[in-house]
Amino acid sequence: MPTTIVMGAQWGDEGKGKIANLLAQDADVVARYQGGNNAGHTIVIGEETFALSLIPSGVIYPNVTPVIGNGCVVDPEVLLREMAMLESRGIDPSKLRLSANAHLIMPYHRTLDAVRERFLGQQRIGTTKRGIGPAYLDKYGRVGIRVQDLYDPKIFRDKLEAVVKETNKVLVKIYNQLPFEAEEVAEEYLGYAARLADHVDDTGLFVWNAIRAGQNVIFEGAQGVLLDIDHGTYPFVTSSNPTAGGVLTGVGVGPGDIDRVLGLTKAYVSRVGTGPFPTELDDEIGEKMVQIGGEYGTVTGRRRRCGWLDAVALRYAVRVSGITELALMKLDVLSAFDEVQIATAYRSGGIEYADFPRQHRVLYDCEPVYETHPGWTADISAVREYSDLPEAARSYVERIEELAGVPISIVSVGPQRSATFTKP
Repeated sequence: MPTTIVMGAQWGDEGKGKIANLLAQDADVVARYQGGNNAGHTIVIGEETFALSLIPSGVIYPNVTPVIGNGCVVDPEVLLREMAMLESRGIDPSKLRLSANAHLIMPYHRTLDAVRERFLGQQRIGTTKRGIGPAYLDKYGRVGIRVQDLYDPKIFRDKLEAVVKETNKVLVKIYNQLPFEAEEVAEEYLGYAARLADHVDDTGLFVWNAIRAGQNVIFEGAQGVLLDIDHGTYPFVTSSNPTAGGVLTGVGVGPGDIDRVLGLTKAYVSRVGTGPFPTELDDEIGEKMVQIGGEYGTVTGRRRRCGWLDAVALRYAVRVSGITELALMKLDVLSAFDEVQIATAYRSGGIEYADFPRQHRVLYDCEPVYETHPGWTADISAVREYSDLPEAARSYVERIEELAGVPISIVSVGPQRSATFTKP
């Protein structure tokens, strides 16, 4: 059985949870490799809707072992609350495995996230204020606290005291906030330790053994390529690597262990928060996409910005992540339009960019070069075979394949899991 990366090819919110959950029907392991509870995966199964922010979507199936890899940052309170929610709805999360090397989101991370964002003013990033960025900052500053530290209380308290002492100086003197008491934080988190103990594991070894045993392993990403800390529209990005390369470091596997990279793209584009967005539609068309597509964040409820499909950005995502095939999501939303457009290049300062520009300042003032396609103005939400799509819809899909340079293997025409079919 293959190993498959399921990842976003835009600015996130492409429907990764739905597709990962769909593929997980035949999976043994579903491993999350980056991010924290700033990501939301909405899964619709029949009349049931599950909103997950941290646990991999494969948890819905009893055949799947869900894994939270070392590349994630974990708020233990959120994780335990999510597990309790699943249990209350008849889903057993007892097989969940949590990397001992994953870093913890601490209370002071959440406070730092909120005050820094406020002090940035117009330069704010648009974070979810859940402490993800500051947790990764401590990780790379080598003062982070990991899950495994909870199981040696002396080491945990020593590390915590040192970090809190330093962090309090920043909170009090720069941001005029109240200081944290290290012992109060310690007691809270050591309480979480007992409740999580049965789930903590060497997840890299667990996944490696699963691959060697020929099991079907899915790697589930959060956010999307254009929010990657290295390859996204910096600084308006997340603090980890949603690209396929993030799987290697975020779980602990080698490049030879990856068989398939499935990138998800909407039939249009959306973006939440601030940052450049060349094809954004600040008009009635954009608002129509928001309303028909239900473009509001799973975690925060924030309204997403919408625009026409950007083939320049999509080709870039394919290139930097080695995407081998695409899943095209929310094609049904475009049924509302007489014409649909695709940006095939950007034009700025007399220069036309067919590839993603090296200088991201171009993204702020460029003019998209569009090609226009006829719409299909027919409800396609009940279509379950590619051949049953209107000719104009099929032409649109096939043009995206040409522009992206990789095949589209999956098409989605609605939120239900059943509203998804393969493309021959």
